[in-house]
This record gives sequence, C-alpha cells and structure tokens, in this order.
Amino acid sequence: MSTFSGLGTALSSLIAQRQALEVSGQNIANANTVGYTRQRAAISSLPAAQLPSMFSTSNGPGYGTAVTDIARLNDVFLDAQVRTTTASSSFLSARASASKLLETNIGEPAATGLATQLTDLWAAFGDVANSPDKDSSRAVLLETATAVADRIGTLYTAAGTQWSQARTQTTSLVAQANTSAANIADLNKRILAIENSGSSANELKDQRDLLVTELSGLVGATTRTQENGQIDVLVGGNMLVDGSKVRELAVTGAAGFADATGGAEVKVVWAADTSRSAGLEGGQVAGLLSVLAPPAAGGTGGLLTEAAASYDKLATQLATQVNALHRQAVTIGGAQGGDFFDFTAGQPAALGLKVAIDDPALVAVAAPGAGALDGSFARQIAQLGTSVNGPDAAWSAFVVQLGVSTASATSRATAAEATRASASAQQIAQTSVDTDEETVNMLAYQRAYEGAARVLSAIDEMLDTLINRTGIVGR
Repeated sequence: MSTFSGLGTALSSLIAQRQALEVSGQNIANANTVGYTRQRAAISSLPAAQLPSMFSTSNGPGYGTAVTDIARLNDVFLDAQVRTTTASSSFLSARASASKLLETNIGEPAATGLATQLTDLWAAFGDVANSPDKDSSRAVLLETATAVADRIGTLYTAAGTQWSQARTQTTSLVAQANTSAANIADLNKRILAIENSGSSANELKDQRDLLVTELSGLVGATTRTQENGQIDVLVGGNMLVDGSKVRELAVTGAAGFADATGGAEVKVVWAADTSRSAGLEGGQVAGLLSVLAPPAAGGTGGLLTEAAASYDKLATQLATQVNALHRQAVTIGGAQGGDFFDFTAGQPAALGLKVAIDDPALVAVAAPGAGALDGSFARQIAQLGTSVNGPDAAWSAFVVQLGVSTASATSRATAAEATRASASAQQIAQTSVDTDEETVNMLAYQRAYEGAARVLSAIDEMLDTLINRTGIVGR
C-alpha cells in the first residue's frame, strides 16, 4: 500500500464522520418534531483491494470507512401495535361519546326530566279526582299532559338530530380517510423514486407512518410492506392503497333518521363498486356506523334508532293505558269520554303524540251513574304512575339501561385508550430523540474527525519530506 493511499483512507474517515455528525444534527434538530423517528448512520470499514489470482492476499489494513446506510430506528412490531390499539380505541370512543350525548339529551334525573313530568301528570289526575268540579284542575291537567307529550317529542327530535350529526361526521371522516390514503400513495411513489436513486427517504417514511396511524384511527387500517419498500394499506382485509394506487371509499344508505328507523342502513362502500361493503372492523367510522345502525330484534340495533323505538313504545303505552280508562268514564256533563291522547297521522308515535282534548269540560273522570262529582277514573289513571307495567316503569327501565350501557361503553373506551397510550409510549421511547445520547455521539464523531484530520496532516508531512527533501542530503 502506497503512502498516497493513506490520503484516501483518511479522507474516507473525514467524509464518514462528517455524514454521521450530520445525522446526529438532524436528530437534534427534530427532537420535538411529532412523528420523527431518530436515525443512525451505519459506518462500515472498506476492505483492502485484492488481486484476482488464486493465491492473492491482502497486504494492507484496508481503504478506510464509509457510511453504508442511514437507518430509521423504528420497531415494526410497535408500529403495528399502535395502529391496532388506535383502531380499537377510536371505535370504542365513538360509541362512548354517542352514549354520553344521548344520556345528556335525556337529562335524567332532573327537575325538568320526563320522569318528573310524568309524576306531575299523575298528580294532576289526582287533583282532578279530588276536585272534579273545578275547571282549573282540569285545565292544569291538560297543560301538564301537553308538556309530557311535547317532552317525548323533543326527546325523539334530539335523537334524530344526533343521528344526522353522526351521519354528517361519518361522511366527513370518510372523505378525510380518502385524502390520507391518496397522500400515502403519493408518498409511496416518491419514496420509491428517491431510494432507487440511492438517497435516503427516512423523513418521508415518517410522514407516511403518521398518515397510516391516522387511517387506523379513522377506518381501522392495517399495512403490509412490499419488497420494494412501498406499503399496502388494507381496510377490512381489502386493499385501500396498493403501492401508488388508491381505491376510494364512499358513504351510502340511509340519508335521514326516518330512513334509519325504517330499517335502512348507513354503509361505507368502495366508490368504484357501491354494491361492495368496505367491511370496516375498527376505527372511528366503524364506531359511528354502529351508532347509526337501524333497530334490530332484541334491541341490538343502533343506539339512536333503538332509543327512538323506545320513545315510540313509551308514547304508545301512555296513550293506550290512559285512553282505555278515559273512554270508560263520563264527563261532568254526563257524556261518554273519548280518547285523552291522540297521534298525528304520518308521524312516529313519539313525535305525533298530542292531547286530543282542548276543552277542560271534556275531561272524563266519573264512573257512569256515580254523579258529576265522582273522580274514580281519574284516581285509577293516577295510579298508573305506580304500576309495574305503567309508563313510569317503562321509562325508568329505559333510563337505567342507558345508564348501564353508557357506563360500560365509557369504561371500555377508557381501558382501550389506556392500552393505546401505553403502546404509543413504547413507540415513542423507541423512536424519539435522546439529546444526551446524540450529544455523546456528536463528540465521538468529532474526535474521530479530528483524528482523521491529524492522520491526513501526518501523511501530508511525510509526502512533503519524501517529495521535496529526498536527494538533498549533503548538498
């Protein structure tokens, strides 16, 4: 090995240490960048050249060193775990949020809740039973009954409004998922081109991983890495992103609450073939779809449509039980009583419930032949409030069931979020930049650079002696 070759060896070290120092500088610069994965320069020695002969041997220590790769220090297993837990947490969080909002809209227990208004209704019937000759008691009864009917209608409307908001949010999230998928496909294309040219695309891979995690939270996406470094993104086992190609999702099905309560389903399908469901298994969109689902046998349908069905059942039960007794009674004028409650044609029972009487004198509370001052039937109607099969019992059962479901959904969502946070913390511990470690690395690279520079200076002095001073002894 010639003296001149030592220059190349020292130069290779200067270049390698400088590149490694730049990688550490890049890490420190991005210490607070969200989604950045720390990098490390892989430095390898360069072997000495060998003559292509059978008995050739190396007669030197090698030709220095070189940076052979700039590696991302991520963990594929931790990345997959974060995506899986994010999908599960987002799914359960969407359901828990919907349950909490429905519970808030119901407003039980409260002085303005339906339970209190039903109690006031039975108390008003009791007042009429005690003073059947007073028009004021009958007028208060009609006002109280109207307030109950309006409250049931308000609850139904609130459920419909919440459904519409969830439907709009679903459409917006699917559009966001399509945008993220398109960006991943574009990054796949750019990363492949950069790496084919021999350069590093680590920062673009960081961006791509962030988008994949976002997609996991939206539609439960999973990934599969191709041999060329591109990733495929799958939803429900089907390809959403295939290299640089993307398939868009779309929302179809029930457009309004009336459609959903009638049995129509909101679906996320493939835009190119709307007859094929995307089969979402996790993510926020899947959680919203479960909330938007139509009613089903056994009460296992969507949260909001099942609530609407309960409101309809309550309105029908209230009207049926009160009307059955009211029709048997007679008015203060001796006329046979008719329906106390009625329904507006063409509307759901909860929304169309109304008081059929507008004249206090038409309130029938007396038994036939018992006289104008009898209030026995009003007393029987008032006792519906304590009946185990009455409207109050049905409403109490619904509120309790919703409370239990909400508590369960909240507990599951909290546990899932804790799991996601733990997985994310492990991922961050693996990928985040440790400035102390990078400082130590920078010092090591600096000392190595200084050493290579000193070798270069020493060889320069040796060459100066060899070239400029050889043969001048004795002159």
